[in-house]
Amino acid sequence: MADEPLVLGIETSCDETGVGIVRGTTLLADAVASSVDEHARFGGVVPEVASRAHLEAMVPTIDRALKEAGVTARDLDGIAVTAGPGLAGALLVGVSAAKAYAYALGKPLYGVNHLASHICVDQLEHGALPEPTMALLVSGGHSSLLLSSDITSDVRPMGATIDDAAGEAFDKIARVLNLGFPGGPVIDRYAKEGDPNAIAFPRGLTGPRDPAYDFSFSGLKTAVARWIEAKRAAGEEVPVRDVAASFQEAVVDVLTRKAVRACKDEGVDHLMIGGGVAANSRLRVLAQERCEAAGIRLRVPRPKLCTDNGAMVAALGAEMVARNRAASAWDLSADSSLPVTEPHVPGHDHDHVHEVSKENLYS
Repeated sequence: MADEPLVLGIETSCDETGVGIVRGTTLLADAVASSVDEHARFGGVVPEVASRAHLEAMVPTIDRALKEAGVTARDLDGIAVTAGPGLAGALLVGVSAAKAYAYALGKPLYGVNHLASHICVDQLEHGALPEPTMALLVSGGHSSLLLSSDITSDVRPMGATIDDAAGEAFDKIARVLNLGFPGGPVIDRYAKEGDPNAIAFPRGLTGPRDPAYDFSFSGLKTAVARWIEAKRAAGEEVPVRDVAASFQEAVVDVLTRKAVRACKDEGVDHLMIGGGVAANSRLRVLAQERCEAAGIRLRVPRPKLCTDNGAMVAALGAEMVARNRAASAWDLSADSSLPVTEPHVPGHDHDHVHEVSKENLYS
C-alpha cells in the first residue's frame, strides 16, 4: 500500500469546498466545507457567494484533510484539482490553490475533469473500475450517460440533458412546492410517504423517434408546475407527498430505463451511477431492480461520495499518477465548459515539476 500514489484532491466546481486524500484506491480523508446554507435564501447557488466561500474555506479544509489522513503535505505524490466543468469563479479558486500547493511542494499538478472524477470515485468503494464501464451521472448541472474504456484518457458521451438536468428539476419542483433548497433530499423524503402512481406525469424523450440516450426534464417540470397551479387555482389542497413521489418516479424511471438500454446496446455488463442525485433512495432501488433483471452489475458509491467531494478528484489524480499520465502545466486554467472527453488537462511534453526548485517551499 505504501507504494501506491498518495494524492490530495481539491474540488470547487460549485458550492462545496472538498478536499480528499487517497492512497491508490484507499480513502484516507474526505473533508468538506459547504456553503449551501448561504445560498438557500436565494433558492439556488449564487456564483459570487460560492467563490468567496471557497476562498475562506480552502486552507482550513486542506489542513483538516491532512490531519484526518495522518500525513503531511510533504508526503504527497501529487495535487489534483477540478479544472472544469463548473462555475468559472469557483473553479478558479480551486485551481489557484492547487497550483500554489503544488509549486511550493515541488509536486506534480493534475487538472482533472469533474465528471470523470464522479466516475472514478467508485474505485474507493468497490475497487478498480471494469473496462469498459457505463456511467450514469446525475446532478444539479448534469444528466449524462458516459462510456469509459480508460477513465484517465477515454470517456465517450452517449447521451446528455438537452435542457434541465435532473437535479435542476428537483430544485425547481421543490421550490414550487415551497419545500426549500436544495430540492433533491427534501423531495426524496416526502416521496417516501407518497404514492408514485398517484399522478401520471410525462416521461420525456421516451418515444420511438426520440434520441435513445438523451434526457429532457423541462417538459416534466412544466407539467408538474401546471398541475400544482391548477389545484391551487381551484382552491384544492395540493397532495405534496403524492406529487413528490409521482414526480420523482417519472425522473428515475427515465434515468434507469435509458441507462440499462445503453448497457444492453453496447454490450456492457456494468453500470455505475454517480453525481448528487445518485444519493436518491428511489433511484438506487429502481436501478438495482432493472439491472438485476437485465443481468447487469450495478455500482453506486455511498451517498457521501456521490455528492461533490475532494475524494473523487484525489481518486482520479491517483489514477493519473499510477498510469504515468502527463502532469498539467503551470498555465493550467479553469475551464467552465471542459468537455468530458478530456478526463484531464495535460501539460507540455516536458515534466513541469523539474522546473520547480529542489527546495521544498512549503512550511
